[in-house]
Amino acid sequence: MTELTIALDAMGGDQGPDIVVTALARALSSYTQVDFILVGDQQVLQPILDRYPAISQSPRVTLQHASQVVAMDDKPSAVVRAKPDSSMRAALDLVNNGSADACVSAGNTGALMAMAYLTLKPIPGVVRPALVAPLPQQDGRQSLLLDLGANPVCDAETLCQFGIMGSVMAQQINRQSYPRVALLNMGREDLKGNDTVKQAAQLLKATPGIHYIGFVEGNDLFSGRADVIVCDGFTGNIALKACEGMAELLYHNLKQSIQGHLLTKVLAKLLFKRHKKSWQWLNPDQYNGASLLGLRGVVMKSHGNASANAYFSAIAHAIDEASVELPQRIHDRIEHALLAQVSDNRNE
Repeated sequence: MTELTIALDAMGGDQGPDIVVTALARALSSYTQVDFILVGDQQVLQPILDRYPAISQSPRVTLQHASQVVAMDDKPSAVVRAKPDSSMRAALDLVNNGSADACVSAGNTGALMAMAYLTLKPIPGVVRPALVAPLPQQDGRQSLLLDLGANPVCDAETLCQFGIMGSVMAQQINRQSYPRVALLNMGREDLKGNDTVKQAAQLLKATPGIHYIGFVEGNDLFSGRADVIVCDGFTGNIALKACEGMAELLYHNLKQSIQGHLLTKVLAKLLFKRHKKSWQWLNPDQYNGASLLGLRGVVMKSHGNASANAYFSAIAHAIDEASVELPQRIHDRIEHALLAQVSDNRNE
């Protein structure tokens, strides 16, 4: 792997910097060719780092002081100007000036999107960046769902670009040579849905290099029918939160059922031990990390209450995207699509 540098916003999130430092310790041993810049309040971070000699003594870890912290309840429009020396802004600046190849933050989602947009700027031709995250599929693979909340309202052109960006990501990260792209809709029939979704479908059909397969419904999110599922941020956020809520309900009910009897507890423990690898795909930690696609740099949003293992997954996803230079790949595909549109317009 080409040597990379990842900037970590150590002060963002609900769990505090301890989680970030613990995840960093694992990342150091897992990615021996990657350097890290830990960004945050030095007075807070140094005592934590002193408990981890492998980090504090590593030449691959740099501590950069930032005097301000973006709180989870801060208004995005306010923090951009009010907190120029926040750990979040400093981590993004490192990507912008080329000192880091990616930024990972578990902080305020709205603030991260606003700061990333202003700091890194969108890729030329991209209408709106999108939040995208992986979803487990029945066949053991992963699909991509976007947008997850960055853009509550989208026009047809924006949805089409989401499909293009998602397709590039599926090719580069999930190693799918010809990803199946679909639009999330209230039915699979062509007549279903609003005008925006129908117009987006026509644009995707006409976009070269995109394997558009039509509409999918909510019950297709985990079926493996599509590799990239596109929707506006309002729909995507609700869909994702509904799935998370259902997963929590199933886990709670299963746990209550198992703990209700000693025999079921013993059998469940034996079953899990025997089929541990088969059940690993159910672990939500490995899916933590929503990427902000469409910017000139890699920005990874970790869940605010992520565990150390989950935050490590976000770091791993950021490394994967940086290693394949995903923003440049998206730039090339968007440019190609725009040139094709210009050519079609001239022919008309």
